[in-house]
Amino acid sequence: MAEMRLIVAGAGGRMGRTLVKAIAESKDLKLGGALEDPRSPLIGWDAGHLAGVGENGIKLTGDAAALLAQADGIVDFTAPAATLEYAARAAAAGKVHIIGTTGTSAEDDAKIAQAAGKAVIVKSGNMSVGVNLLTALTRRVAQSLDESFDIEIVEMHHNQKVDAPSGTALMLGRAAAAGRNVDLDKKKDAGRDGHTGARKRGDIGFASLRGGTVVGEHTVIFAGPAERVELTHKAEDRMLFANGALHAARWAGKQKPGLYSMMDVLGLKDF
Repeated sequence: MAEMRLIVAGAGGRMGRTLVKAIAESKDLKLGGALEDPRSPLIGWDAGHLAGVGENGIKLTGDAAALLAQADGIVDFTAPAATLEYAARAAAAGKVHIIGTTGTSAEDDAKIAQAAGKAVIVKSGNMSVGVNLLTALTRRVAQSLDESFDIEIVEMHHNQKVDAPSGTALMLGRAAAAGRNVDLDKKKDAGRDGHTGARKRGDIGFASLRGGTVVGEHTVIFAGPAERVELTHKAEDRMLFANGALHAARWAGKQKPGLYSMMDVLGLKDF
């Protein structure tokens, strides 16, 4: 079986370098290119050198079209604007697009869904197997416990993360809302400050902590009368996200065009 050739978008960033390393360590995947913002000072640098796996002759470039013509897909943990561009290009070329980008708006998501008409897109706020199991558990627990149990989601990340709540926290919030059969947009409370009054029954609260080099920690709290249930996941190495994304790419290579999530990839959708 031929190796699957994958482009890494944002190859100069933390996750990009981790993805390059993960591909180098895999037996069935090949790095098909390394993308970076054309304005980046890292353009022209060797992707393997940046990832700490030795020079591989693949230089960071801003020319996505040229790379996509020779690759099977693109793995993308970048920023919403860049992700929309890559989604459109992947659709035009009929390629696989794995999206780990967070902070996309409802309008962005609609454009990504449109692109999925011609491309196999797997989009998830978190590519970790453990986090997706946590998401499935959150939905089930929320379904089992009534509104006498308040739901609070607490997340912590490194001090360079730019969006809050995290994409994973929102994914967990959507799972809790689905379990309760409510609309998260109507129940979300992520802005407590000052004299806010008592907590509203049925709300789903969020708290975002930022500091140090924390890769990612998420806890879903179900606080009821005289008892509390807590579900927690702690990420210790970005490699787990990279390996999850590569697993998604392998799975996506066998699918028809459409918009999928890691719940589809892992068979957890009906858990």
